[in-house]
Order: sequence, then structure tokens, then C-alpha cells
Amino acid sequence: MPNEFTLATAVALPAHSGVNQAFASVNLADAFAIRLPLGASADPDVLARFIFAHQPAWIGHLLRVRDMIVVGLGLKTATQLAKIASETEPSRVGIFKVYSTNETEIVIGEDDKHLDFRISLLCSSGSAPDNRRELTMTTVVHCHNLLGRSYLRVIAPFHRAVVKASLRSAARVGWPDAGVH
Repeated sequence: MPNEFTLATAVALPAHSGVNQAFASVNLADAFAIRLPLGASADPDVLARFIFAHQPAWIGHLLRVRDMIVVGLGLKTATQLAKIASETEPSRVGIFKVYSTNETEIVIGEDDKHLDFRISLLCSSGSAPDNRRELTMTTVVHCHNLLGRSYLRVIAPFHRAVVKASLRSAARVGWPDAGVH
């Protein structure tokens, strides 16, 4: 049964997120937040790496199916991106390129011929009276063509399930402590 620290909920896009101005137009924009317990790291880079390292196994299976379908379309596959990541790890989180980072947010994503996307992981610090801290994962997508729009229509429901499951999985494993870098 979900509790307040494992419940990932849809929220409004954070007004101060770096992805809000990433593209002149967007074809998908969503955000999901999860509460961080006291003592958990607030470093967005650490949290992003942790989330992608602790995703449910079914997400990997889903990516392999996706790769088999899109390779014939000339799109980047997760396997190709993983190879790039293994060669240039510091500038990537998992298979995704790092576009910007600061004390409260990391923006990652990828550009391809059909669409570009950015994912923000934004840590909000707690305020009185309950010092509630949250991690918000925001995604924005800009499609370049009909292939991108068609692809997005197919994957959008999976995307939402993957984001929520990734946040829940990281929470269940146990967020890294504030001292972890």
C-alpha cells in the first residue's frame, strides 16, 4: 500500500523549472512529484542517478521492445545511447545527456530526428510548518514531424507509467542519504 513517501502524483509544471523554456512549442508536458523523507539527499544529480539505477525490471524489457521497433525507423535506441553513456559517463545520467544542473535541478534529455525531450528533476526544499520536501520530475517534448507526433501518441501512456514507477521504485529502495555524492 502506498504511503506519503511512495506516492507519485501528477502536479502542475513547476513555474521555476529549467524545462519550461526548453522549446518554443511542446507536444507533451507533464510533471509528477514524490515526497522526500527527512535525511534524503537533495542533490538532483545524485537523485537522478539513483532513480535510473533502481528502475523496475519491466522498464528495461519495455525499452528492448521499443528498440526493436524503432531501429528500423532510424531512431536512436537505448542500446546506442548506453554505448555513448559508457564512453562519456560524467556528462550523462543513465542514457540521457545532461543539459544543465544547479543546486536544485538537473535537466537531462535527448535530441533525435523525430523529437527532442527534456526531463527536469527538481528538488524543492521544505518550508514551515512541516518542512515537506519533494522531488518533481517534469518532462517536455517537442516533435519535429509526423513520425514524432505518432510516436508520442503511442508512448505517452507508457511514459507516464514509467515516470511514476521509477519514482515509486526509488522511494521503496530508499533514497540516498544527504551525505551521498
